[in-house]
Amino acid sequence: SSCRVSTCRTLPATMQDLVTGWLSRFTAALEQGAVSNGIFAAECYWRDLVAFTWNLKTMEGQEAIEEMVKTVKPKATWAIKGDAQDAGEGRVEAWLTFETELLHGVGHVRLNADGTCWTLMTAADQLKAAPDPSGPNRSEGRPYGSIRGRVPITTQAEEKRAALGVDEEPFVVIVGGGQCGLALATRLQRMSVPYVVLDQNPRPGDSWRNRYDCLHLHDPIFANHLPHLPLPDHWPLWMHKDQMAHWLDVYASAMEVNFWGSSTCSSASWDATQKQWLVKVSREGSEVTLRPKHLVLATGLYGSPMMPELQNRESFKGEVMHSSAYKNGKSYQGKKAVVVGSNTSAHDIAEDLWECGAEVTMVQRSATMVIHIDTQLETVFDLYNDAAQAKGITTEEADLKSTTMPYRIVTELQKKRCKEIKEKDAEYYKQLEDAGFRLDFGEDESANIMMFLRRGCGYYFDTGASDLIIKREVQLKHGSVTGLSGSGCVLSDGQTLDAELVVMATGYRPLNEAVEKFLGKEVSAKLGRVWGLGSNIGPNDPGPWQGELRNMWKPTAQEGLWVQGGNLGLSRNYSKYLALQLQARFLGLPTVVYAASCESETELSVAQRGG
Repeated sequence: SSCRVSTCRTLPATMQDLVTGWLSRFTAALEQGAVSNGIFAAECYWRDLVAFTWNLKTMEGQEAIEEMVKTVKPKATWAIKGDAQDAGEGRVEAWLTFETELLHGVGHVRLNADGTCWTLMTAADQLKAAPDPSGPNRSEGRPYGSIRGRVPITTQAEEKRAALGVDEEPFVVIVGGGQCGLALATRLQRMSVPYVVLDQNPRPGDSWRNRYDCLHLHDPIFANHLPHLPLPDHWPLWMHKDQMAHWLDVYASAMEVNFWGSSTCSSASWDATQKQWLVKVSREGSEVTLRPKHLVLATGLYGSPMMPELQNRESFKGEVMHSSAYKNGKSYQGKKAVVVGSNTSAHDIAEDLWECGAEVTMVQRSATMVIHIDTQLETVFDLYNDAAQAKGITTEEADLKSTTMPYRIVTELQKKRCKEIKEKDAEYYKQLEDAGFRLDFGEDESANIMMFLRRGCGYYFDTGASDLIIKREVQLKHGSVTGLSGSGCVLSDGQTLDAELVVMATGYRPLNEAVEKFLGKEVSAKLGRVWGLGSNIGPNDPGPWQGELRNMWKPTAQEGLWVQGGNLGLSRNYSKYLALQLQARFLGLPTVVYAASCESETELSVAQRGG
C-alpha cells in the first residue's frame, strides 16, 4: 500500500516494505537465538501474552528482550496480516500472525522510521490441539440417522453438569460467579475444560442486583460485553445495574455455565504431593469436597467493607451504614443525611439522596479525581463506540488493539490525556474548586486510568453529582467522621453535623484479607499483593515495577492458584489468556513459565499488612 499520509514522508517508499524488511530480519535473528542491534530500537518493548513465555510479561529494553530470547528460544513462522498503517509520530504499525509448535498467535508491531521496533505484542490465540468449536468445527447436534434410545444433546449436557463435583472432579474451581467468574467459565466451557463456579448468591446476577437502586454502569455498553455473546445493540449507553443482573442470569443459562449458587468455599488447601487442591464447599447447606488441579479467585478486587470504628455509635438516634448496605433514599425526604467519602459510590448516593428530597452533606476525606462522564467517553473509549463499530472494529479486535501498548507507555499517554482534560474542562474544575472540592489528578498527573490500574479507586465519573456540589445543592465538609452524637456525626476537627442518616462510603478491605479466610495466612502471603503495576506512585502500589498487573491472569507464586478480575472490559479480554493457560495444562502440553512469580520478602510483608 503506497504512503498517502503526510507524516510518512520520513518513511521508505511503502510502509509495507518497512514491515516486510523488519520481519525477515527479526525471524532470521530469532533462528540464530539472538536479536542483535538494528532490530529493536534503544527504547523498545516486547509484550507477550502466553504465546512464548506462558506468562503475561513485558520485556522492556534490548537487554530484557535479549535475555528472554536466549532463555525461551522462541520458534515460530510469521506473516504480515493485512496492510501496514501509519501509526503517527513517524511510525508504522502492522498486525502479524504466527504459528508455534503448540499454538496459533496474533501479533502487532510498531516500527520507527529507521526500521527498528518500538513495540511488539505477541498473543496466543488458539491451541492447535483443540481448535475452537465454532464455524466448520461446530458439532452437528443431531447426527444423521436413527438411533434407538437416543439421548438429546441438552440432556447429555445436563447429566454431565450434574456429575461434575459428584462423580467427576472438576479440573478448575472458580470462586466467584459474577462477571469475572462467568467470563472465564464460558471460555473453559467452550474449551471442554471441566470446571465449576462457586458463588455465595443464589443467582449469577445477584451481586449487581443487591447494589444500590440508582447504580448505573460507568463504562459505556460497548465496553461491557462478555465473551461470545454480545449485549443487545438497542440497550442504553449507560446500563442500569438490574439490566446487568438479568443479563448475567441469561448469559450463564445460555452459555450452559456450571454454576453452583448458594455455595461458599469454607477452606482450600494445596496438596503438594498430589498437585491438587482440597476445597471444602458448603453447597446449599450440604458439605461437598472438591479436588481440582487449579483454583481461580474471581471474587473481584476487594475484600469486605471497610467500616471505621465510630465513637458513641450507640447514642446516635438515626441510621448509620456502609455504602454497600445502602439501597435508596426514599424514606429520607426532608431529612438530613451525611455521606462520608468522595469517590464514585459516595457521589452516586449523595445524588440519589438529593433526588429523593433529602438535605445532603458530603464529607470529603481526601482529594479526589473527578472526570465528567462525557469527557471520559471521548478520551478513553475510542475503540469501543458507535464510530468504531461503523468502521467494522469488533470487540475482539478492540480488545487485541488495547493490549498492544505496554503499561510504561500507557502511563505517558495518560499524562498527556490528563493535560488535555484539564485544559478542556478548565472552567468545570474551577467551579468545583470554588465550591471547596479538593481535586487530585494523581501524584504524577496521570489521572483516573492510572489510579484504576495502580489501586482500583480514587476517582468519580461525574454523572451529575458534581453539578449539585457546584450549585451548593449538596453541602461539602472536609476531614473524617470520628464519632456520632445523639443528633448526628462528629468530624475530626470537633465540628458536629446534624443527621438522621450517615452513609460511610469508606471503601473495602484488601482482597488478601478475604483470601486469607479460606486459604490461610501462608498461601495468602505466598500469593502476595494482587493488582497494581509496582509504580511506587500514590498509595497501595509499592515497587518494584512489574510492567503488568500484579498476579492477574497469570501463574502466581502459589502453584495452581490464579486470579481473574478487573472491570468488565479487562476481565473479558484477559480471561482468554487465563483460559488458554488452563486449557494447555488440562491437555498436558508443556507450559514452561518464563520469569515465574517470586515475590520478595519486603513485598510479602506489605501484602500481609493489607497495604
